Amino acid sequence: MKTRHTIHTAAAGLAVLLALSACGGAATGSQATDIPKTQNTRDISEGVQPDEAAVALLPESYKAKGELTVAMDLSSPPMTFLAEDNATPIGVNPDLARLVAKKLGLKLKFENTAFDTIIPGIDGGRYDFTATTMSATEERLKVLDMINYLKGGSAVAVAKGNPLNLANDALCGKNIGVTKGSSQQLKHLPNVSKWTCEEKGNQAINAITLPNVQEALTQLDSKRIDGVFYDASALAWAKEQQPGHFTVLEPRMDTRTDTNVAMGLKKGSPLTPALQKAIQSVLETPEYKESLDYWGLGESAITEAKIRQ
Repeated sequence: MKTRHTIHTAAAGLAVLLALSACGGAATGSQATDIPKTQNTRDISEGVQPDEAAVALLPESYKAKGELTVAMDLSSPPMTFLAEDNATPIGVNPDLARLVAKKLGLKLKFENTAFDTIIPGIDGGRYDFTATTMSATEERLKVLDMINYLKGGSAVAVAKGNPLNLANDALCGKNIGVTKGSSQQLKHLPNVSKWTCEEKGNQAINAITLPNVQEALTQLDSKRIDGVFYDASALAWAKEQQPGHFTVLEPRMDTRTDTNVAMGLKKGSPLTPALQKAIQSVLETPEYKESLDYWGLGESAITEAKIRQ
C-alpha cells in the first residue's frame, strides 16, 4: 500500500495529529477508558483463549520456544505506533498481532524496525513475521508467504460539509493534494483521472504534490486545494484528531486494485499453516472488530485469511 517514503511522510505529517489526540474522545467497547487513545496501553488479547486447531499446526520448534517475534515500523498512527510512554506498541497492527500470538498460545516480542529492513530481517531469520500494513506486491510474494488480515485502501478528504459537492468520480479539474512518493501520487491518482475524467473528454485531475499529509490537510483547511487523496486509515485518524475541519468521502476510492493488506513470513515457512489458522480465528473474534472500531477503521474488516498467490 505504501512506498518507504510514504511511511516517513505519514509519520512526519501525523506528528501534529498525534499531539492533538490528548483532546480526543475516550475509548469504546471493552477498551473503554477515560484516557486518550495514545495513552491507552491495555492489551486487547487479555482473556482470549488459544485456538486448538491453530496450536496443533505449530511446528515443535515454536512450541518449545514459546514466543513469536513480530517486526513493525512503529511510526504510522493509527496502524502502528508507540504510546505516549514511548515504549508500548499500540494501534491496529499491535492489537491484531497480540491476538494472533494468543490464538497460537505464544508470547509476542515486538521489534521496532525501519520498514525497508523488515523483509531482509524475515529472510535472515531475525523476525518470525510482520504485521505492518504491507501490500502483497508481486515482488514481495517472491520472498514471503502473505496472508490477508485487513482491508486497506485510499480515500479523499474534502472541506467540511463538502461544499463543492465532490465525489470519487467527480474530481475532474480539481486540485487534489497527494504526498510525494505515495502510491496515490505515483499510481492511483493518474489512473483515477484517466478512468473518470480524461477518457470521458473531461479535464484531468490536477495533482498537487506535497511533502506530507499534515501539509496537505493544512492547505485543504485554508482552501488552497480542493481535496486530499491519501491512505484511508490515516485520514480516518486525522479526522478524529481534528474534528470539524474536513469530511472524508465515502465509500473509499475504487483504485481497481486488491486493497487487502497481509501479514508476511518467510516464503515456504513451516509456520505458515498455523499463522493462517490463527489469523482466521482472530477475524472471527469480537476483539477484531472492536480494535478496528476503536481506531476508527470499522470499514476495514475482512472475513477470510486468504494466502495470497
